[in-house]
Amino acid sequence: MKTLVTGSNGFIAGYLVAELLEHGHEVVGVDNFSKYGRVQKSYDSHPKYKLVEGDVKDIDLLKKLSADCDHFVACAAMIGGISYFHKYAYDLIAENERITAASFDAAIWAYKEKKLKKVTVLSSSMVYESTTIYPSPEGAELKSPPPLSTYGFQKLATEYFARGAQMQYGLPYTIVRPFNCVGIGEGRALGEAEVFSGNVKLAMSHVVPDLVQKIVKGQDPLRILGDGKQVRHYTYGGDLAKGIRVCIEHPKTINEDFNISTARSTTVLELAEMIWKKIHGPKKPFKWTSDDPFEHDVQKRVPDVSKSKRVLGFEATTPLEEILDEVVPWVTEQVKLGNI
Repeated sequence: MKTLVTGSNGFIAGYLVAELLEHGHEVVGVDNFSKYGRVQKSYDSHPKYKLVEGDVKDIDLLKKLSADCDHFVACAAMIGGISYFHKYAYDLIAENERITAASFDAAIWAYKEKKLKKVTVLSSSMVYESTTIYPSPEGAELKSPPPLSTYGFQKLATEYFARGAQMQYGLPYTIVRPFNCVGIGEGRALGEAEVFSGNVKLAMSHVVPDLVQKIVKGQDPLRILGDGKQVRHYTYGGDLAKGIRVCIEHPKTINEDFNISTARSTTVLELAEMIWKKIHGPKKPFKWTSDDPFEHDVQKRVPDVSKSKRVLGFEATTPLEEILDEVVPWVTEQVKLGNI
């Protein structure tokens, strides 16, 4: 089985490519390295992996790469933390629409003219940005007000691309919605908005590396965006990769959508205290204060994950404590190296 993965140099895609290679896929990755620059991956020299430097808006390139592929995984997107949503409000929708259109143009061609079987689309939990349905099942995005952020709105549009391509051209699809991926290997993005939280510059505005680096750098009390009551489902990158792979391979995923996430809810304040204790131990009291939140800092994202369990037999099982045992030392080392 040969799989094309766009945006293969990215954070989630890095876990996914490793997962696919481990399970026998031949993988072609394409990336223009615009977010992080060149990042060395453990599988770069794998005999079944080919990395192509190129722009995924180049339809001719995507046609060439997908011509002998069985699966097309549309991962590429302009994406960042909460500060990205504000600094790049226009670019997030405009650039991602161009990427999405090029990806589907190539996938439709490869399906009609070559041997492509399906496109698997990475959407986002942000399609549920405006929902009041909790936990949010697949389909809630169609019954809720549209997302307010340009990023969330464009991700919802990506799902409509998938359904439109299937309706008009018969292209089979699977929509995957990851929730709050946590793992190692993500550095500060090139062009990241410089936002300070107290005396410390935010690291990608992603909550886990932000909290770790602020605590490591000695911030006390710890500054948290908002009141800390925001609810998230922190899902290990390896679990997400497995869930995406199952969605690629499973016959019952054709023209379906799946939330891929842990079932566990955690507030930002609970997360912060967990990280604080892992770094400082029990002797140093946990103290915190609030920074003003960003406009699109969604207060609650809670997925219903019963469909993936029922249809696919998939569950994200890695506990948050275990994830932090891996991530906290890695981010700490990156801080010492000056990368975050």
